[in-house]
Amino acid sequence: MTSNSKAPEVTDEVTLTIDGITTTAPKGTLVIRAAEQVGVQIPRFCDHPLLKPAGACRQCLVEVALPGPDGELRQMQGPPGRMKPQPSCTLVVSEGMQVNTQLTSAGADKAQQGVMELLLINHPLDCPVCDKGGECPLQNQAMSNGAGESRFAAQNMVKRTFPKPINISPQILLDRERCIVCQRCTRFADEIAGDPFIALIERGASQQIGIAPDAPFLSYFAGNTIQICPVGALTSEEYRFRARPFDLVSTASVAEHDACGSAIRVDHRRGKVVRRLSGDDPAVNEEWITDKDRFAFSYTKASTRLTHPWVRDRVEDGGDGQLRPASWPEAFVVAARGLAAAGAGAVLTGGRVTAEDAYAYSKFARVALRTNDIDFRARPHSPEEADFLAAHVAMTAHYAGGVTYSDLETAGTVVLAGLEPEDEAGTIFLRLRKAVADHGTKVVAVAPFTTRGLRKLSAQVQVTAPGDEAAALAGLELGAGDVVLVGERLGLVPGALGAAADLASRTGARLAWVPRRAGDRGAVDAGCLPTLLPGGRPVADAAARVDVATAWGVESVPSAVGRDGDAIVAAALAGEVGGLLVGGVDPDDTADPAAFRAALEAASFVVALEQRETDVTRMADVVLPVAPVTDKAGTFVTWDGRARQFDAVLSSPSSLPDLRILAGIAEEMGAPLGWRTTEEIRRELLAFGAWDGERAAYDVGVAPAAGPTAATTRDGALQLVTWKQLVDLGTLQSYDAHHLATARPAVVKLSPADFEALGVAEGASVTVVGDRGEVVLPVAVADLPAGTAWIPTRSFGRGVWADLASPGSSVVVKGVE
Repeated sequence: MTSNSKAPEVTDEVTLTIDGITTTAPKGTLVIRAAEQVGVQIPRFCDHPLLKPAGACRQCLVEVALPGPDGELRQMQGPPGRMKPQPSCTLVVSEGMQVNTQLTSAGADKAQQGVMELLLINHPLDCPVCDKGGECPLQNQAMSNGAGESRFAAQNMVKRTFPKPINISPQILLDRERCIVCQRCTRFADEIAGDPFIALIERGASQQIGIAPDAPFLSYFAGNTIQICPVGALTSEEYRFRARPFDLVSTASVAEHDACGSAIRVDHRRGKVVRRLSGDDPAVNEEWITDKDRFAFSYTKASTRLTHPWVRDRVEDGGDGQLRPASWPEAFVVAARGLAAAGAGAVLTGGRVTAEDAYAYSKFARVALRTNDIDFRARPHSPEEADFLAAHVAMTAHYAGGVTYSDLETAGTVVLAGLEPEDEAGTIFLRLRKAVADHGTKVVAVAPFTTRGLRKLSAQVQVTAPGDEAAALAGLELGAGDVVLVGERLGLVPGALGAAADLASRTGARLAWVPRRAGDRGAVDAGCLPTLLPGGRPVADAAARVDVATAWGVESVPSAVGRDGDAIVAAALAGEVGGLLVGGVDPDDTADPAAFRAALEAASFVVALEQRETDVTRMADVVLPVAPVTDKAGTFVTWDGRARQFDAVLSSPSSLPDLRILAGIAEEMGAPLGWRTTEEIRRELLAFGAWDGERAAYDVGVAPAAGPTAATTRDGALQLVTWKQLVDLGTLQSYDAHHLATARPAVVKLSPADFEALGVAEGASVTVVGDRGEVVLPVAVADLPAGTAWIPTRSFGRGVWADLASPGSSVVVKGVE
């Protein structure tokens, strides 16, 4: 028997009514979200769109009726005959549901007012001194959804109090009497950051936020709990009592400490930045930032910040050899004449520069100095890295098929090679945490040991000795939808970048390079490399050089492939390079700090573009103060090729953007660059466009280097493994004392076999001896391969490269005598 009846249509949408408005919402939508879609704002405290529902505060109670078997609507009941209000932040929409919020239901309104009254019974009336006053959800909703009068009789009742504040970390303070136990902070710590050191303790009326006595809330992301706290219970040691929200001017900006491009909000008062908050950008950092992005900004207002140019009165010209203050016009003239007289020149710039500034350095080198001797990689790097960057990184972007943040959440597997995301790319780490929790993404790490961050990612770690990374990558099998994230450290291993590229090509996986610094990715596109011109054009390609010369309106650009950073330093020491233009380079971050300082001494003329006094400025002939990111507009290009533009927050006449300084020097050299402002340089970049010619094939051997396989003796040499921790002694963090107090301590980590051979207790002090010095550090055990030792790069003294060992070398670890 057949039927002509049509089967009911299956849909992922449900129809419901909210305050008399009929609407549809996807299955699984929370009632509180469905209400937002029709413009109804239900008060709430515990609810947060990026946290799992908790139903902790009960402020979002609504009246709900559901259709029964007969189609009649029936209220969800409590005691006999009484409506039972429902928390809209945990209730999922269903077909035919009728919701009445505080706007249309006297019962829901009364329930919400009752909850508010309970919350305020013990809440202190200290709004005038509370940091949250003026931007407090409790304050706002007590006025909009609370009772007009209080039944609290102060003469008969005493509110609950606690000693205050208590430090749950060196940076985060807790005022417990303000807490309404919404659990946003504990849920964030557990669900998002994976640092569940903060938790609810006690029961009932005594319930409160606390930490274990021996486990402070030392998280790289703890500051987010301050921002999402709906009251003033959690505050910042740095910002506490510094300003009122209505006294602040807020500007949207981009974080400058890594290549993630996190959206931030900069709040300033009377010409000084007083705090930074996370911006809301679902495509990048959602609503989270690292504590480094949040708290490490005091360098912009440090007492050592340069406020005017300096010029050295050279002895050969009859001066005393000392630096003296100078005007901008004089400094430009002296810099131009000095560089012209010095003969061959070269440019070294660090990774702090914006994309516009990087382009200015690139054009200045080719037009004013007539050289391709330029490199943004003042850090240690391998000879093969430049070719890899030219072939697989330059001018790639998220909108042209490149890897994106969202791809990390949809990939079946993400491989991390030479990258520790919690330390080196915090936003990537949080997106991977989300991918693992919500989508079951598998994280595979080719790493020397299982770090705390990798444990929080439930990563499958292929513990790999230094030099064996290429072999480990060659042995992986991936799918076409997988992602390979390559950190800049992988470039130090012979053949490893080639192995990563081969893995992507062989399996169809997608490849992305993740540098540590905000300006590195833009510097590649801008041509701050000895082998690459702006727009991804190879220096060695004649057609590319013609394109660049035509775009710049010059007769030609230099044809000889330039020297990289290490070769520039060597050439200066040998007298082959006389003039050095150095922008934002910390000598202690270079591959050989002593050689870098010696090169500055050996060069006949040095121009330094810097924010503060450093070893470079002390040895320079002309010092030009450059504007920090707060004082200029610019663009940071993220690891996934996303251009993140920002405007100036403040205006200071004491410094200029790098591009304006370079334009001023070039004009005095008779080689004008054609612009003076960020807007003008952006127009040139847009007109310049990307190169459409063929790129040189990247063909680097992938044969692995043999690593150690046997345990060493007590006095044997161990291969050095190192990278920077997120919070360390880097120059952009040096004035943030409370932030620095959250840094993880410097230790030397050894394999179980090497630790046992050492014969000391864990935590004991040991002496680590390298080819550049020795340091004393505590020792710890990790799942390192035998014959290796891990030490953080910039967490003690002047760092590993300056005080201990050269890149790729070995160290000896022995007990303190």
